[in-house]
Amino acid sequence: MPALPATFTGDVINQPARVQFEAFLNEHRSMLNACLDGLTEEQARRSLVPSRTTLLGLVKHATFVEKVWFDEAITCRSRAEIGIPATPDESFILDDRDTIATVQQAHREACEASLRATSVLELDDVLRGNRRGPLPLRWVYLHMLRELAQHCGHADILREQILREQVTAG
Repeated sequence: MPALPATFTGDVINQPARVQFEAFLNEHRSMLNACLDGLTEEQARRSLVPSRTTLLGLVKHATFVEKVWFDEAITCRSRAEIGIPATPDESFILDDRDTIATVQQAHREACEASLRATSVLELDDVLRGNRRGPLPLRWVYLHMLRELAQHCGHADILREQILREQVTAG
C-alpha cells in the first residue's frame, strides 16, 4: 500500500487553497501514522495517562475520525453501517487484533478513501451526514487539520516519554 502523497507544505505556498489544505492534512496524517514506527507492540500500547490514550490508540482513533468526516459526513451512512464505534471515546479501545501493522494499514486505507471521497467535491460543497448538521467541506478540512495537529502533539509527547524510558532502562 503506497504512502500518502508526498507533497510538503512548503511546496504549496502559491497553490490554490484546496491544494494547501490537502497538503497540510496529508502531512499531519503521515506524521501521526509514523509515530508508531520503530516501536515495539508493548511500547505502542503503553498507557502513560489516565485516559485511554496510547500511541496505538491515537492512530486507531485517527482512522475513526477519517471515517466520520469523510465517509459518514459525505455518504450519510450510519457509523454502524461503516463499521466504526458509536463514540470517539470507544475508538481508542484496542483489542488483541490491533497491532502496529494492522492499525497503520487501516489508517492509511482510511486516508486514501478520504482522498478519493473528496476528490469530486469542491471546498464549498456541503456535507450533510454529520451529526452537527450540514457543513461545507472547507470547514471539515479545517476541523480535521485542528484534530490531526492536536493528536500529532499528543503523539510527540507520548513517544518522547516512551523513548526516554527506553534510554533510561537500557
